[in-house]
Amino acid sequence: MSTLQTSARQNAGLVDASVQVESFRQAREARRQERVDDYVELISDLIRDTGEARQVDIAARIGVAQPTVAKMLKRLAEAGYVVQKPYRGAFLTEEGERLAEASRKRHQLVEQLLLAVGVDADSARRDAEGIEHHVSEATLEAFARFPGPGRPPGGAGLIRLRRSFPVNRSGRRYRALPPGRTPTCKPPLHP
Repeated sequence: MSTLQTSARQNAGLVDASVQVESFRQAREARRQERVDDYVELISDLIRDTGEARQVDIAARIGVAQPTVAKMLKRLAEAGYVVQKPYRGAFLTEEGERLAEASRKRHQLVEQLLLAVGVDADSARRDAEGIEHHVSEATLEAFARFPGPGRPPGGAGLIRLRRSFPVNRSGRRYRALPPGRTPTCKPPLHP
């Protein structure tokens, strides 16, 4: 292919096949992970608010039938994110809580960025729900550096992605915290 043809293709917006295939691969992976993230984040939220995550509550909030929730909970249990207790609902494992917290942080970061660029609060909340699953770590880090209203350049005041889940529900640390930093999770709501 001549340089002129290559240049014409680039100007037309067609990127190299190896670049495009990676973009589609990333999008497919994000769609696969999206439901897992949404479920574990919701389960975590329900546990924090009510002390448990029952199938009926999950179904009502996600907008699906209870058998659909039952199937997904089985998959989450097989993946090591959820433990189901008879007559008590679903509870997150340490790995499930780490995933829920990471998803929550991504959502908050995207929502904060949308608010910082002038998107109204309701649209920012709804749009962040979709965007959070489809951006790379590099993009999220750029979002975290974005200065918003009342924040200095460098993104001071935005949620940081690194070291974002210091303790689990029983108070044990997931990762070492830097000197002077204290855990910020709520106390456990279930045994």
